[in-house]
Amino acid sequence: MRTRDTNKEEIVKQKAIEMLVKLGIEGFGMNRLAKESGVSVATLYIYYTDKEDLIKKIGIEIGQDFFNEMVKDFSPEMPFKEGLRKQWENRARFVIKYPLRTSCWELLCHSSYRDYIINESLSDFKTIMTDFIKNSIDKKELIPLSNEVFWSIAYGPLYSLLRFHNEEKGIGGTPFKLTKEATEEAFELVIKALTPKTS
Repeated sequence: MRTRDTNKEEIVKQKAIEMLVKLGIEGFGMNRLAKESGVSVATLYIYYTDKEDLIKKIGIEIGQDFFNEMVKDFSPEMPFKEGLRKQWENRARFVIKYPLRTSCWELLCHSSYRDYIINESLSDFKTIMTDFIKNSIDKKELIPLSNEVFWSIAYGPLYSLLRFHNEEKGIGGTPFKLTKEATEEAFELVIKALTPKTS
């Protein structure tokens, strides 16, 4: 039986991510991946049982990397504003550092693999974030909202800015680079929208 070569395996994973982003799931195939990676098709089957197994494993790995980045210096016990700021910092750092992995993750999260990958890689993170939201509501630092509305308001502005940053273009094609000032301006508006009004 042939043994695993970790260097080759990393090359295969990187090429697979590039191809998934460029070609989509339907255009992605094992034969082409082998050719692009400079390995035989037989070598791929040392690492993965089939295309589906490869896609799932890559999705789970990206999800786990994302989770590890999101929980850095974060606790669900944090005050809401402090905790959300840390989430913005962690998410922005991940997206800017790993644009290709982020694009692959988004692609997989809009596919039939979504539920499996999220359940396998982000179940602990979902629990942590649920606790953070519940604690913030209990402390009256956050207005009660549905999960979907909360996510849209809490993170939608950040991801829009990050998309402009990665494309290096703003509205109308003008050059754009995400600055600390723009991030802070958007963050303060989000906090204003999400926190109870003080009388």
